[in-house]
Amino acid sequence: MSNGQGVWTYQDTALVLIDYQKEMFEQVRSETGAELIDLNVRLLVKAAKAFNMPIVLSTVGVEMGVNGPTRPSITAELPGIDVIDRSSMNAWEDRAFHAAVKKTGRKRLVFGALYTEICLAFPVVDTLKDGYEATFVVDAVGGMSQLAHRTAVERLSHAGAVPNTALALVTELFRDWRSPVADKGREIIKWYFAEVQKLGSAAQNAT
Repeated sequence: MSNGQGVWTYQDTALVLIDYQKEMFEQVRSETGAELIDLNVRLLVKAAKAFNMPIVLSTVGVEMGVNGPTRPSITAELPGIDVIDRSSMNAWEDRAFHAAVKKTGRKRLVFGALYTEICLAFPVVDTLKDGYEATFVVDAVGGMSQLAHRTAVERLSHAGAVPNTALALVTELFRDWRSPVADKGREIIKWYFAEVQKLGSAAQNAT
C-alpha cells in the first residue's frame, strides 16, 4: 500500500486513464465541470508524452455497444494508442488492462477516470493492495454527484492514494526549471494557461 511519502517524478511513473467517454462526461455533477476535466486530462497526456511516461488508456462497454469511445479531444492527443475496452467496472479485474499496466514497468501510477466513485475508486484501491503506489488527479475526475465524488476522494485517501491536481502534478513531475524536460514543461504550462483563459471567456459569454 502507498505510504504517500516523497514527491513524484516522471522517471518512475505511468499515466492511467479510464473511461473518458461521452456518456460519462454527460453525467458529471461534481465540482469540476466536464470541459475543465477534459482540458486537465489533455494536460496530463501532453506532460506524459513530453516526459516519455507510459500511458494506459481504457474504455468500458464500447464493444458491447453500450458506450461510445474515448472523447475525440482526448484521443487526438494519443494517435495510435491501443485502447483497452472492458466489461468490468473495475479495470484492475480486466486481464488485458492488468497486463498493460504491468508492462509499463512502473510502480507509481497516476490515475484519472470517470466516475470518481466507481471506475476510479475500484482499480485504485486494488492496485494499492497489489503493491503499487497511486495518485489521483482530483480536477481531472468527476462523480455523478458532489457527495459521490467527495466520498470517493475520502475513500481513496484513507486507502493510501495521494490526491493531487493536474497542474500541480505536472510541475511536481519535473520540479526544476533546469531539468532536461523543463523547456517542454514550460511549453505545456503556457498552452494550459491559454486554454484555461479560453474556457473562462466562453463561460462568461454564455452567461
